[in-house]
Amino acid sequence: MDHFDDVDQPGAQASVAPIPQARAEAAVRELLLWAGEDPDREGLVDTPGRVVRAFREYFRGYLEDPGVHLDRTFGEVGGYDNIVLLRDIPFQSHCEHHMAPIIGKAHIAYLPRDRVVGISKLARVLHGYARRLQVQERLTAEVADCIQRHLDPVGVAVVIEATHACMSARGVMTTGVSMTTSRMLGVFRDDDRSRKEVLALMGLG
Repeated sequence: MDHFDDVDQPGAQASVAPIPQARAEAAVRELLLWAGEDPDREGLVDTPGRVVRAFREYFRGYLEDPGVHLDRTFGEVGGYDNIVLLRDIPFQSHCEHHMAPIIGKAHIAYLPRDRVVGISKLARVLHGYARRLQVQERLTAEVADCIQRHLDPVGVAVVIEATHACMSARGVMTTGVSMTTSRMLGVFRDDDRSRKEVLALMGLG
């Protein structure tokens, strides 16, 4: 089976040629040798295959266009015209510099213009971008921009709080530190009162 072998699914994206799974497993085996291990010992003999399967799961976002989750909207909202907010959405990603885990939570809000989307779709957009090699700043911007582009709301607010293993498990070796990034669009960027309101609803005001 090839990596990216299901790129023809709806919304799938692949910018590189398919790589045979055996070649990917050989690369993992080479890394084990480089680290000083014996890839043929009992505990490691199946590790290359496990790692390749795990990578396919970690980086599933390359196989989809997160925007497709926002294609179906609803106009019958009983006149509701206030903020829609999904708080504390857990996610996992990987740093593109060291491929170390990024673990955090996101708060996603928008002010509808005339239509809303199912709330689970906001989480799906987040996960679609998170399941790629990332930096937190870009992840924040991609989620907000995708919602703005597909829903055309009055405003979008995305705040992400996360810890980075590339900082806690290597290099400066500093634990217990989290990073916060935000992207405000539309009314949440232009109007101070609206921005304060959405941050308060997120528990960050």
